[in-house]
Amino acid sequence: MKIVVIGGTGLIGSKLVGNLRERGHDVLAAAPNTGVNTITREGLAEALNGADVVVDVANAPVWEDKAVLDFFETSGRNLLAAEAAAGVRHHIALSIVGSERLPDNGYFRAKVAQENLIKASGIPYTILRATQFFEFVGGIAQSATAGQEIRLSPALIQPIASDDVAEALADVAVALPVNGTIEIAGPEAIPLDELVRRFLRATEDQRKVLPDVHARYFGAVLDDQSLTPGDNPRIGAIRFEDWLGRQAAG
Repeated sequence: MKIVVIGGTGLIGSKLVGNLRERGHDVLAAAPNTGVNTITREGLAEALNGADVVVDVANAPVWEDKAVLDFFETSGRNLLAAEAAAGVRHHIALSIVGSERLPDNGYFRAKVAQENLIKASGIPYTILRATQFFEFVGGIAQSATAGQEIRLSPALIQPIASDDVAEALADVAVALPVNGTIEIAGPEAIPLDELVRRFLRATEDQRKVLPDVHARYFGAVLDDQSLTPGDNPRIGAIRFEDWLGRQAAG
């Protein structure tokens, strides 16, 4: 089976490509640095020629609200049109748990727009919504830092290892489309402020984390349901403490 991974050289994409190749599939890592660009359409038709499955894990190169929305809408339209022309039988997209619950976050609004394009395309699809990755906890801390203090909401978050996300995407890629959404989360729900506190402790970072129920998470105010999955999500195997230990050992 030929599987094309859009964004196949990034954090999730490179892990997914390796996973699927280990399972014996013909996998193409498609990204601008491999000559495939979903914005300009460069190399897109050629990449999708003969493809059975497309997995879209591409990320926007910029974070400004309008630019992010333009990226996901343009990329989504171009990709889905090329898939329809190529006869692709299953479109898979990686999205974010809670996207529709945080409309104040421009990135989340853009992911909802991407999901809506997929649902309207007529191509059989599966959307995998994941919680925040362990790998981004440092970035969360940085975004909320003022001097030596980090103000963060104590709302629950259920983060996940990128390895577990890639494993789930690989399973979805070789299964039939569900024409719906699957959620995946890590094994433990943790208050956001405590999550970052654990990260700083493990990295011997002396900044102080202060809980603040009004602190915004990339523009959005959180509650315990904002960044946690609904009923019956797939649960990743890797715990945050184990992941931290691996980073220290590595």
